[in-house]
Amino acid sequence: MSNPKITDSHTHLDFPDFDDARDAIVARAVEAGVHRMVTICTKLKNEPGVRALAETYDPVFYAAGTHPMSAADEPLATADALVALADHPKFVGIGETGLDYHYTSESADIQKKSLRIHIEAAQTTGLPLIIHARAADDDMAEILAAEHRNAPFSCVMHCFSSGAALAKRALDLGFYLSMSGITAFPKSAELRDIFAGAPLDRILVETDAPYLAPPPHRGKRNEPAYTAHTARKAAETFGLDYGEFAARTEANFERLFTKAAAWSPS
Repeated sequence: MSNPKITDSHTHLDFPDFDDARDAIVARAVEAGVHRMVTICTKLKNEPGVRALAETYDPVFYAAGTHPMSAADEPLATADALVALADHPKFVGIGETGLDYHYTSESADIQKKSLRIHIEAAQTTGLPLIIHARAADDDMAEILAAEHRNAPFSCVMHCFSSGAALAKRALDLGFYLSMSGITAFPKSAELRDIFAGAPLDRILVETDAPYLAPPPHRGKRNEPAYTAHTARKAAETFGLDYGEFAARTEANFERLFTKAAAWSPS
């Protein structure tokens, strides 16, 4: 019997960690039931290479932005440049962008400016914003809420591992929370509780590969096929069998990432 279909909503297939086996990694994902992957460009100078992956592999879509940890080191993106990328049929999201005060708090001001530029692009294109948030819950909640009041946009809090207050603010805005391998770690019960209290129709799954491999691969290179391990643990969190959880998160992904849902190979 074939595996239930599921989507890795956030991976980094362009990273050099995968240079030795990219064809095999995509094939293993599909074999595991991971029939779609969104590979994320974190520096706009790398966008051509990330786009090429989406053009090479039918199951792969892409998004692009400036990661907050790179915001001070990379040229500031413009909303027009991000909007122009949306002309590509497999460009399905804006980001990742966001705020990271754990490693790069000294660049908070430029991170906020970059985040607002990405939000503007999401508002203009109608594509979902992909948010990275770490140790910046209050500022993140404030900016997302204020900009959403100015003009609505859709959004996923990728690899969500922040507090319950930010989860509630995001959900109240109609946003989605994405479960990474962190949620499958034995010591992540508190985080699983946050997800368990969220509406099931706002949940996505991801790997953030090559990082954060779930058990039984923890500590090793993560890859999109392992979305299935995270999703099986997530199904337990919601008290569902894996097939039903996969179907529900597939529907969620397609509701948010409408371009990916509508795309078909030529």
